[in-house]
Amino acid sequence: MRKVVDKKIAIQSIKDGMSVMVGGFMTAGTPEFLIDALVEQGTKDLTIICNDAGYPDKGVGKLISNGQVKKLIASHIGLNPLAGKLMSEGNLEVILTPQGTLIEQIRAGGGGLGGILTPTGVGTIVEKNKDVITIDGKKYLLEKSLKADIALIGGSVSDTKGNTIYNYTTKNFNPVMATAGEIVIVGTKKIVEVGKIHVDNVDTPSIFIDYIVEGR
Repeated sequence: MRKVVDKKIAIQSIKDGMSVMVGGFMTAGTPEFLIDALVEQGTKDLTIICNDAGYPDKGVGKLISNGQVKKLIASHIGLNPLAGKLMSEGNLEVILTPQGTLIEQIRAGGGGLGGILTPTGVGTIVEKNKDVITIDGKKYLLEKSLKADIALIGGSVSDTKGNTIYNYTTKNFNPVMATAGEIVIVGTKKIVEVGKIHVDNVDTPSIFIDYIVEGR
């Protein structure tokens, strides 16, 4: 299968009602041009899994502003006042998850695990409706793993097979999310021929990548 495609062809994989993981941390490492293509496509009722809600005009915030997101799973939404307003009005379902717990849930999903045990949230509102397991006298919450129909990740350099590296802080959620999507689309700043990326420098191996889109 030819992996290098136009962004519109890659985004066609995303249908109404799907779950979509989006890499990035405060939009650093978020593939903005893939978000733009998804906004243009108009796919709706999406469940978005990401670190935060972006800004109203940047990152996943553009999807929220366009009314395409039904449910948001994130660690915080403070950068996007619109997300908070929609949540308060009951027009956006938001599940707030501690950041460390969120990334480990995604890692567990990518690794084929059923979930993780964490002490974070024990004795707080986070504990509500969750299983509490005691090990050696200490209580832990059982947090179920997270996977998604689609993962949109932001690469710095990818080869034509999909081997990808992430520069600096863009590494954040991207390499973990690349393991937890049924279909993984990497929006990369530069595509090179196979062999141009040294094997020791590869952050995400090609086996995880389904589509490669070049853009800025």
